[in-house]
Amino acid sequence: MFLTISTTGTAARPATDLGYLLHKHPDKAQAFSTSHGTAHVFYPEADAERCTAALLLEIDPVALVRRGRGKGRGGAPDAALAQYVNDRPYAASSLLAVALSNVFSSALRGVCAARPERAAAPLPLRVEVPALPARGGPELVRRLFAPLGWTVTADPVPLDTAFPEWGDSRYVRLLLESERLTLAEALRHLYVLLPVLDDAKHYWVSADEVDKLLRAGEGWLAGHPEQQLITSRYLSRRWSLTRQARERLELVRLAEADDSEVEDIDNAVADETETEEKPTPLAVLRREAILAALGTSGAARVLDLGCGQGQLTQALLKDARYTEIVGVDVSQRALAIASRRLKLDRMGERQAARVKLVQGSLVYTDQRLRGYDAAVLSEVVEHVDPPRLPALEYAVFGHARPRTVVVTTPNAEYNVRWESLPAGHVRHGDHRFEWTREEFRAWAAAVAERYGYEAAFTSVGPDDPEVGPPTQMATFTISSEREAKAA
Repeated sequence: MFLTISTTGTAARPATDLGYLLHKHPDKAQAFSTSHGTAHVFYPEADAERCTAALLLEIDPVALVRRGRGKGRGGAPDAALAQYVNDRPYAASSLLAVALSNVFSSALRGVCAARPERAAAPLPLRVEVPALPARGGPELVRRLFAPLGWTVTADPVPLDTAFPEWGDSRYVRLLLESERLTLAEALRHLYVLLPVLDDAKHYWVSADEVDKLLRAGEGWLAGHPEQQLITSRYLSRRWSLTRQARERLELVRLAEADDSEVEDIDNAVADETETEEKPTPLAVLRREAILAALGTSGAARVLDLGCGQGQLTQALLKDARYTEIVGVDVSQRALAIASRRLKLDRMGERQAARVKLVQGSLVYTDQRLRGYDAAVLSEVVEHVDPPRLPALEYAVFGHARPRTVVVTTPNAEYNVRWESLPAGHVRHGDHRFEWTREEFRAWAAAVAERYGYEAAFTSVGPDDPEVGPPTQMATFTISSEREAKAA
């Protein structure tokens, strides 16, 4: 990735003052290690009349993959290959924006003890980026930069100069020129808008990105005509963060209009009067949904398949409707924890007769599991290697064949809403895959058709209008039509 910043000057105000402002000496070529490669700073030209600073970022694709290590959804080989073979080393992106921030951190803040008057004054600036992804084309580039005082030239890069009929790529050669901006303002514009134009970030966007955006956007973002697009793309379309950024930007705008401080406006409620209730944990919502489905089914004898540490088994045991509960797990350690949770060693004889914990693998048929009214697979299927799923399906739906089967699993689409989950990662290190809503419904429909069940679907947790709920649930019941034919 390559970017140059040029300025002009006179003998009295030499262009080489750019070196002071950037805190990088024009006579030196310097290299800086980054988490994804090496950033080089050098000056192709440096005299009193004209000075150009160049930032060259060499991407180490292996380091890029290692920094983002973790299984993607399904860990598909083509997705893994894409981490190594892509356009990131050549086209400006969030990688370059981060390098810009790291290498020119003082310049971004407008700090220059040696030339403070130059740091605070506008400069004749020329910025060039030879390869810039522009999702939205040259017109969007102009809409983003022109309102900030730049003269914008964005020339589309053809897909192949030898085949002009193929048309243009999504890349542009960018030239920005201005005499109205300080160097710090220019760098802040680039820091925000490079990843916005690429419409992607190489790292997980968490809550602190809002603060970064507002710091870099101070003085220009609140009044930008494309503020909504900028905040949405910069924050990777994470609606909660985008909403938070827009609310804070609106406060800035109102404060500027009222010639007051933001704190003076945003003071309607004192911090200590905060009374908002904490949201119910997803695990609790999931158990409530499962218990509701089992209650509707009329089941009395229930299998908790993949019972883990026994949370659901414990909840079932508290309800007198369930006369027999069997928790099954392949992990002896999990069963030991479940036994302690249930206090089996201190349980009364009558209560102990209702519950049993057994070790077993769900990908093998097991005579002990036949004849039950209902079975629950809560957050289990995603832990099974995809080639072994058919074995689990047969063991549960074909061999054990309870009248009702309840299955819950994460909704992969909702992962973008988890602020603490790195991009491209699944929710648990042992998850072999995570399904989208469409994939889950397709799987459930195929299983129901194959084994004579009917499937109904339920959303668990807040149902986001864009990405759905965090957990998806299917309740399978033996088809009355198939049952009548069998009879």
